[in-house]
Amino acid sequence: MDFLFLWPGLTLMVIILMLIRNRNNLNTHKVFEILLIPSLVLLVGFGSIWAFIGHFFLSAQIAASIGWPAGSPFQLEVAFANLAFGILGILCWKFRDNFWTATIIGVTTFYWGATYVHIMDIINTGNFAPGNAGIALYIDIIIPLILIILLIGYKKTLPQKK
Repeated sequence: MDFLFLWPGLTLMVIILMLIRNRNNLNTHKVFEILLIPSLVLLVGFGSIWAFIGHFFLSAQIAASIGWPAGSPFQLEVAFANLAFGILGILCWKFRDNFWTATIIGVTTFYWGATYVHIMDIINTGNFAPGNAGIALYIDIIIPLILIILLIGYKKTLPQKK
């Protein structure tokens, strides 16, 4: 499960580098933009493609880490949902504004929906497998929350049009 820290760690490093690189022309809006771009492109984009690879190519291992039986076609559906969000996240590099909003709404719905499923599995079956009740569960809750807060800050600090 150490791979779960790969994309958050890389995202944090890129944010720090971008803040240092832009340190002479930072304002609140620019800071939110710098926090959002790597979060969307790396954390959501490449992180979701990484999840697609796991669910598609290593489905038995991923199912085992979640404590679920291998071979369910639903896992392939989850793989392709991750691929879709991966593509959207990467496209956030080029497309901004409401595209960011739509991407965050979609990934939040997916992650918090997964959170619900995992919590219900914990309650109903006592499944405390690391992929069901461990850090993955907390990531599914925290990442959308962070993205929503950053997006609100970004939108609230948009320069006023004259």
